[in-house]
Amino acid sequence: MNSVLLYLGAVVIGAWGIAHIAALRPVVAGFGVLTPDNRRILVMEWTDEGLTMVFVGLLVAVVTPTLGAESPAAILVYRLSAGMLLALALVSTLTGARTSVLPMRLCPVVKSAVAGLFIAGSLL
Repeated sequence: MNSVLLYLGAVVIGAWGIAHIAALRPVVAGFGVLTPDNRRILVMEWTDEGLTMVFVGLLVAVVTPTLGAESPAAILVYRLSAGMLLALALVSTLTGARTSVLPMRLCPVVKSAVAGLFIAGSLL
């Protein structure tokens, strides 16, 4: 059962990260006219968050079959990944989730839910 929770979390956060990156162009366009530096910063930050989520998903998906879900190293990866997602969820809660944009309001919920899957998967 723990592997199912871990893989589910990995797929959800990986897909959320890919969706984040795929939405880059309309998100940047939504800001209107930007200076070149502000545009670069926005692209960098938006891409970085998406890549971080994809990496966390891939890390869990690769560690689980490689080390076994019950190995101490794998459990450490799951819990550290959950911690990272909770930190990202906090930042999202204090920033993007305060906007009227629905996907940005959902971001902390998705990240926290996946963190919960990783924690549950590391405990079972």
